[in-house]
Amino acid sequence: MSASRHPALSATDPELASFVAAEEVLQAQTLRLIPSENYVSAAVLEASGTVLQNKYSEGYPGRRYYEGQQNIDRVEALAVERAKGLFGVDHANVQPYSGSPANLAVYLAFAKPGDTVMGMALPMGGHLTHGWGVSATGSWFRGVQYGVRQDTGLVDYDAVRDQALTERPKIIFCGGTALPRTIDFAAFASIAEEAGSVLVADVAHIAGLIAGGAHPSPAGHVDVISTTTHKTLRGPRGAMLMCREEHAKAIDKAVFPGLQGGPHNQTTAGIAVALHEAAQPSFTAYAHQVVANAKALAAALLERGFDLVSGGTDNHLILIDLTGKGLPGKTAAKALDRAGIVVNYNTVPFDPRKPFDPSGVRIGTPSLTSRGLGVDHMPQVADWIARAVDAAAKGDEQALAAIRAEVAGLMAEFPAPGLPLS
Repeated sequence: MSASRHPALSATDPELASFVAAEEVLQAQTLRLIPSENYVSAAVLEASGTVLQNKYSEGYPGRRYYEGQQNIDRVEALAVERAKGLFGVDHANVQPYSGSPANLAVYLAFAKPGDTVMGMALPMGGHLTHGWGVSATGSWFRGVQYGVRQDTGLVDYDAVRDQALTERPKIIFCGGTALPRTIDFAAFASIAEEAGSVLVADVAHIAGLIAGGAHPSPAGHVDVISTTTHKTLRGPRGAMLMCREEHAKAIDKAVFPGLQGGPHNQTTAGIAVALHEAAQPSFTAYAHQVVANAKALAAALLERGFDLVSGGTDNHLILIDLTGKGLPGKTAAKALDRAGIVVNYNTVPFDPRKPFDPSGVRIGTPSLTSRGLGVDHMPQVADWIARAVDAAAKGDEQALAAIRAEVAGLMAEFPAPGLPLS
């Protein structure tokens, strides 16, 4: 690691510095296709590493339990106003540490232990915190799940309505972690209103697409919007809760003092920068390019004989069922990693295999789009994936090594934002 890049870290802890340097190289040279990952800008990195780290700030702007908050209040207020403007909401809380605690705050605000909550089943593309059994949310609350149609891979809104009217859940979550299609927030809103439920849109994956106008917004349809601030939004690893004014006090009280103490002020600063960047015309172009790239990549994969859940994608994410290729998702993901293509193995709807050794892999286009790759590059990406899967099935490590060299060559032509490497 060059001492000029991280001089204090290199001098104080060279061992840890070497790990950081190795990660910088890895992120620079590999094709990152995990849909929940991205590259933050140099400005977001700088903001996240400032002396704001040194402050405790329990409470909210103007209502702190510690003195010396003059500047911290301004930072948080700026982030809040930018979130409200970007997403068109009445109220925003930028203090949640990450997406899961943000969702827990929703439960604390609107439900009591034992209440019924409803969300998409984890194997169908939902999230652990939407009432799934192995999560605390499935232990403390009575979780009921909806899924997708086996023949289409799409949500059946009539079935969701019937289930909601039968179960009458206190909270309904829409959104998830492996959903390649557009979420119909208006349809969910109609269902929630009829069932008497609080509707929460978990848009952690698609927040950047919403901000850039590449996916419909839940604002005006749902009671609460929960999101992380990284992924497609390209901010630091944090979260936000946004809501109608009538729910503002309940949400704020649930976050603090309900679930956590002082906010991470350096993260709040990074969020503020990311929200500023997301309000620029260049980000709108980025968001639409993410979707265009995903559609092009999906089409190229279909041409190469891959089975895609729901037949394609409307957003940034593609879920590949490798059953027809005769290769488990975990085996494929590890082989792709050796080929310099970073994905994650993932269950597919109605998967007969276990979650830790599932049938699919999940890929997405946010990171490669941040590097400047376009639609014309997607057939090459699909070809690398196809070659790597074929090589994995044959145990051909030389082929995987050859792909890795090709990937590194293309990545060198498209430097990643924020990485301190030339």
